[in-house]
Amino acid sequence: ETLAPLPPRLQRSTMATMAARFAAAVACLALPVMGTSVTPIQKVIQLMQDMKQKGISEKEAESVRFTAFDQWCGDQKRVKTDEINAGTEKIEKLAAGIEKDAVHIAKLTNRIEELEEDIARWAKDHKSATDIRNKEAEDYRATSTDFGETLSALDEAIMVLKKKATKTDQVAALLQVKNMHLVPEGSKRQLEIFLQQPAVEEMPDEMLFHKAPEAYGYEFQSGGVVDMLEKLKDQFETQKYDLDKEEMTAQHAFEDIAQQLTDNTENAKHEVEKKTVERSETQQAKADKEGEKGQAESDRAEDQNYLDETTALCTLKTDDFNARQKLRGGEIEAISQAIDIMSSDAVSGAGDEHLPASFVQQGTALAQLRSTATGDIQSRVSAFLAERAKVLNSRVLQQASMHVANDPFGKVKKMIKDLISTLMQEATEETEHKGWCDTELTTNKQTRDQKTEAIEQLTATKDDLTSLIAQLTQDIEDLTTAVAELDKAMQEATEMRTASKEKNTATIKDAKEAQVAVQQATAVLKDFYAKSAQATALAQQSPAEDAPETFDKPYQGLLPEGGNVVSFLEVILTDFARLESETSTSEAMEQDEYEKFTFESKKDRALKENEKGHKTAKRSDSEQALAQTEEELKLTQGQLDKAVAYYEKLKPTCVDSGITYEERVKRREEEIQSLQEALKILAGTDLS
Repeated sequence: ETLAPLPPRLQRSTMATMAARFAAAVACLALPVMGTSVTPIQKVIQLMQDMKQKGISEKEAESVRFTAFDQWCGDQKRVKTDEINAGTEKIEKLAAGIEKDAVHIAKLTNRIEELEEDIARWAKDHKSATDIRNKEAEDYRATSTDFGETLSALDEAIMVLKKKATKTDQVAALLQVKNMHLVPEGSKRQLEIFLQQPAVEEMPDEMLFHKAPEAYGYEFQSGGVVDMLEKLKDQFETQKYDLDKEEMTAQHAFEDIAQQLTDNTENAKHEVEKKTVERSETQQAKADKEGEKGQAESDRAEDQNYLDETTALCTLKTDDFNARQKLRGGEIEAISQAIDIMSSDAVSGAGDEHLPASFVQQGTALAQLRSTATGDIQSRVSAFLAERAKVLNSRVLQQASMHVANDPFGKVKKMIKDLISTLMQEATEETEHKGWCDTELTTNKQTRDQKTEAIEQLTATKDDLTSLIAQLTQDIEDLTTAVAELDKAMQEATEMRTASKEKNTATIKDAKEAQVAVQQATAVLKDFYAKSAQATALAQQSPAEDAPETFDKPYQGLLPEGGNVVSFLEVILTDFARLESETSTSEAMEQDEYEKFTFESKKDRALKENEKGHKTAKRSDSEQALAQTEEELKLTQGQLDKAVAYYEKLKPTCVDSGITYEERVKRREEEIQSLQEALKILAGTDLS
């Protein structure tokens, strides 16, 4: 069991008692006992040697336990520091990603607003261009009609003049031309002059005055009018051609502009839709990152708190350990000096000569601590409807039965007629709806089956790639760990070899120099144990549950457990020669084993590095294939999700739930029949 430190007053009392017992033990050792061959000095040296060995063993065991604790401290500090650094790096990356998403969202929003403004402007431009084109086309049609009428009048006038028709016909034709608003004023005046000339039949007989010259003159003037009219015709035909050409050009230009505006609008709408989706996805990604960042910050705070507590615990334990080791080292050194002194010729020789063999060899008992948890007709109708409702399991008939029993007679008949009308209307609507549902469900099932099959194939491919990548990753990690372990093992082996060599050299040297005077041994031992009552006590602390066991009570020396310290001085001198020989042999063997281990480790490391390179390249190729498969799987899954969502939307109205369409039709017909029979009862017609 773990023992708590005693209060200082009790510690002093206990130390005084131990000192008294120690003195009594020494006194007893001084009493001669006949029939033994062990001298008092030999017994004292033996006791001191046992005490020293126990001190060394406990010091080393305590050092081993603290080494494990110190290794735990180092590992925990390194692991938590790495986790904190990784958390900080992750938080920084998430913060950068959040900022990047925010900037991207702002850019997308600005672009969407810009495109929406363009779409509105282009719609306005398209309307303006259309209005202008309609006005131009209307003007063209009016002008073209004028040209057509003018040309027709010119053709008729020319034809009449060339036929040398009567004056009346010519006047009619020319007046029509003259009245055309497109005919120039000069031409109209010439026509006016021509029309004012007397007709040939109104002139005196040409034989009375002259002969034909006047007729020739009229014909000449008529000929001049014809030329003028033909020139006007040519001019108007040219103008009409130009007008038609301009209209065609203007129409083509309008169509080009309208098409361009339409294309721009469609492209902009497509881009707006695309960027709106992208903005929504980016906003979701940003929200996910913000949540992940908050969790990462919480985890980092927990790791930092754990690291601080671990650092404080390790510092406290280290200070305690150093104080205990210093005390143990001083004790062992003092005992060693005493052993050297008691083993010298100045003491042993004199003891052999002057002291009798008087001690009975006694075994030293050492204490060890261990750690162990609502009228009749209405009643008949109501009963009839209730019975039919029970037979048909019809909620409609059940409610009708209740109303018939409770409502006024006139209201009951109207209610039943309304129910019959409603049921018939529902039957018609359901028939139409079923046809639509059958079509939609068939199409939807085909889509879901196709996408499901595709997803299964893609998932299988993904699982295979994921498994392969996981295996390769595990192999790479194992190889990396193995290489790191080899490096660590070689480093540790080198450090151990260096330390062992230094220790062996020092041990051999120390084995050759162990001699101390007896007076110094006695003075050192008495001085040490006099001060041991004031030895360092274990500082109060809150132990971490996951820390390795170290020590949990104060250390005050070996004397209270070891009895007479002087008994540990006897064998030390005789062990030094053996220590030197065994240390030299151990040094040679350790050096040979170190060289063999280093050679095999370097060769194994090279093979593992080569295998790691091949597996890393293969994993990279697999990761690229996995990314492509996941992208295709994501797209297919989205399509399947939409099909499933549409199916779920169809289910409430299209998929039967416990009753088929035919059963619903049959039940509705029986409900209508039951209601009609109820009306007959109400009308006074009995059921047959």
